[in-house]
Amino acid sequence: MQLVTLGRRSLSPSLVRAVLAALGRRLAALCWSLASLALSLPLSLPLPGWPRVSAPTPAAPAGARREPEREQERDDASPTPTSVNYHFTRQCNYKCGFCFHTAKTSFVLPLEEARRGLAMLKEAGMEKINFSGGEPFLQDRGEFVGKLVQFCKQQLKLPSVSIVSNGSLIRERWFKKYGEYLDILAISCDSFDEDVNVLIGRGQGKKNHVENLHKLRQWCQEYAVAFKINSVINRFNVEEDMNEQIKALNPVRWKVFQCLLIEGENCGEDALREAEKFVISDEDFEQFLDRHKDISCLVPESNQKMRDSYLILDEYMRFLNCRNGRKEPSKSILDVGVEAAIKFSGFDEMMFLKRGGKYVWSKADMKLDW
Repeated sequence: MQLVTLGRRSLSPSLVRAVLAALGRRLAALCWSLASLALSLPLSLPLPGWPRVSAPTPAAPAGARREPEREQERDDASPTPTSVNYHFTRQCNYKCGFCFHTAKTSFVLPLEEARRGLAMLKEAGMEKINFSGGEPFLQDRGEFVGKLVQFCKQQLKLPSVSIVSNGSLIRERWFKKYGEYLDILAISCDSFDEDVNVLIGRGQGKKNHVENLHKLRQWCQEYAVAFKINSVINRFNVEEDMNEQIKALNPVRWKVFQCLLIEGENCGEDALREAEKFVISDEDFEQFLDRHKDISCLVPESNQKMRDSYLILDEYMRFLNCRNGRKEPSKSILDVGVEAAIKFSGFDEMMFLKRGGKYVWSKADMKLDW
């Protein structure tokens, strides 16, 4: 047996091998620990003396424009139905020559189906519902729209519920029953000259449209409903000065629309109206606005602002896309849901906001001078 001399002590070969094996195991364990530590460090952390290297950015295809990620997500997302105009009937007792939602059908959804659709819209983000037509008060003498108004305010608790009507069929008893649930009543009035109203198609026989307007204004005051006026500016009223009458009625908003052509509704071969004779130029419209510029509640809407900035739901609860100058329906929200249907609405959400589509629309938040 050979001995290994270490200083003054001699070690046997077997002992030396055991010591070396133990040292080897210690060294291996140390190397493994260092490797694990290195793997746990962030990849971006540079080692001493090494340059920092960033991950390469994938090159865009030639001619492609790089879009911010958020913008791409927003483009893919469906618009929110913040404010919806539900034209639940096309039937009307007037024959306005420029009407762009004419009586092509007599269909009205059953009340429970309409409520189901409204609940779906609320779930999708609806804050304001506007009931229109046709003439909303024609169905069941106003009971149908009254029940929908009550449902939207009481059950759905929508911030704003409104109606657009010609006003000819509204009675005080309706206000007594449903007025507390209605935020805004908008009455269509295109002229304060009864002869012009007859020319337009708003004649009421022996009834006076303007006198009825003042009566409705009084009921709105008595039953705490915000009063609004809608006027369509056309060839027969574009020269009229309405300053005095509008100031006397003092509406919360005076919506002034430029007469709009929609193929298949008020122009074209399959239309029920011929509105071409009512159309005015952009210049004519601007002159009318300039004549009434001192009215603070005036809200002007040109053809450009109107066309794609409204979410219109028809009698079947289909969104109507007007981008191509005619109303092209989506599938019904009752069949495919709100998100799927609204993608085909053609709705321009930016124009909706630009035209002031979102405003103080709950009467609880309005400073109304009753």
